[in-house]
This record gives sequence, C-alpha cells and structure tokens, in this order.
Amino acid sequence: MKVGFARVSTKEQDLNIQLSKLDAHGCEKIFQGKQSGASIRNEEKLKELIDFIREGDEVIVTRLDRLGRSLKSILEAIESIHKKGACLNIIDGSLNTKNDNPFATAMINLCGVFAQLERDLIKARTAEGREEAKAKGKHMGRLPALSDKQAKELYKDKLNGESISALAKKYSVSRPTVHRTIERMEQKNNKQKEMLCGLIKSQKLTS
Repeated sequence: MKVGFARVSTKEQDLNIQLSKLDAHGCEKIFQGKQSGASIRNEEKLKELIDFIREGDEVIVTRLDRLGRSLKSILEAIESIHKKGACLNIIDGSLNTKNDNPFATAMINLCGVFAQLERDLIKARTAEGREEAKAKGKHMGRLPALSDKQAKELYKDKLNGESISALAKKYSVSRPTVHRTIERMEQKNNKQKEMLCGLIKSQKLTS
C-alpha cells in the first residue's frame, strides 16, 4: 500500500501542491499537517502514519525535509518506517529505500554523519555563548520568577493566611514557584535570626 505524508512548516507553503504530487504517485492514503504549519500537528500526523503502516507498505513524501525539521528527526522517522517493514520513496529522487538500494543506504549513513555534526555544532555554539556571557558577567541560569520586593510581599501575604493557590494567582506564578519563594524567604529569615541571636549573645558576653 502506498501511504503519503504532506508537511507544512509555514503558511506560505502550498499544501495542495504536495497533495497533488502524492495523488499522482498513487497514494491510497495520505496523512497531512495543517495549513497553519503547527509543528506539533505535523509530528502527530507523522506518528499516526508510522502507527498505520505495515510491512511491505511504501511511504511517499515530496521531499526529504518533509519528514522532520532537523536531520536528527528525519533519521528517526526513516528508522521508524524501516522498523515497520516499510520502505521510503522521496518523489524528488533524493532517496528510495526500496529493494535495499545501496545508494539509499549510503545517503542515510551520510545523513547520520551530518546529524551528528549538527548536534556537535549546536553544543559548541551553546558552550561558546555561555563562555561569552560569563565573560561579560551575564547570568545564564534560570532567572527568579519574582523580584525581591515581590518575594517579600508574597511571604507577608502567606503569613497573613493566604493560600498557595491564591498567591499563585495573585502573583501570576506557578504553585511550585510560590513554595520555592516561601522556602527561600524562611531560610533568609532564619539566617537573620541566627545572626541577631549571635549578636545579642556576643553583647551579653562583653557587658
């Protein structure tokens, strides 16, 4: 059975062109993303296709990049198709895995090399960005959800009896953030109390 997949990444892309080509190649069933180009919708439809296909089926797409937004995701899609015992046919002629085509095998291996290179480059750029930001004194970790002033106000409201849910809604943060803020303020207050007690104790000893 010939099964087609049409993917849209932006509103400008014409989904109808893909569908026409898939119909012309005899696809009996076609899975397609939305014209809105929502990535998650495309991935859901691709998963539906992989769940649907059976051994001996032929998956047809117009171009290789219709299978994913990165080389990694494309390779994962190809692997999933092959695991189901189906083959992949790209209409533009870039790849056809039917009958254990040696050229197709070489192409997939080459894609694997470039996918690894892609991951390495992303890691390298991220590391370089962190080092550059660190050199400039920028903070790279997660920023506090609330300012110090807001944290103090939240803690005061909690002491006055407001619930966690009410505080989360009031300050437009999640419940875990409220819990973390309260815990942080309590730790801060405990440290201040310890310092005060230590100061009082030292004054008594010197008096």
